[in-house]
Amino acid sequence: MRIIGLDYGTKTVGVAVSDENHIIAQPLLTIERKHPAKLRQTYAQIESIIDEYEVGRIVLGYPKNMNNTEGERAEATKEFKNNLERRTGLEVVLEDERLTTMEADRILSATGVVQSERKEHIDKMAAAIILQCYLDRNSDR
Repeated sequence: MRIIGLDYGTKTVGVAVSDENHIIAQPLLTIERKHPAKLRQTYAQIESIIDEYEVGRIVLGYPKNMNNTEGERAEATKEFKNNLERRTGLEVVLEDERLTTMEADRILSATGVVQSERKEHIDKMAAAIILQCYLDRNSDR
């Protein structure tokens, strides 16, 4: 079973997937929403990814404030988590995502992706960073 990582935002959801041994996270895709409040198609796409990659767990980026408090985005993320668990029947683990978007931008810059093209990659890269942090912390190595 693989694990997917999600970077849930107001307009997009970045998606990453682990290998079967839970060692490496790889960016997969970015799900874009036309209407931030409408999530039915987003859930359907995530369910399709779960089936295709035989996913057994979901790691969801948790947007805490830098002072470790929780704001509006954290509350929206918890609601998204609860809906994912109800719809998929899978465990959804929250993973601190502070600074992951900045790290994703730094990685994309370092690998030569020009500024104008980073937007299409940033969310799935952030999802991979979130997932990789989870995998590294929970490895048996």
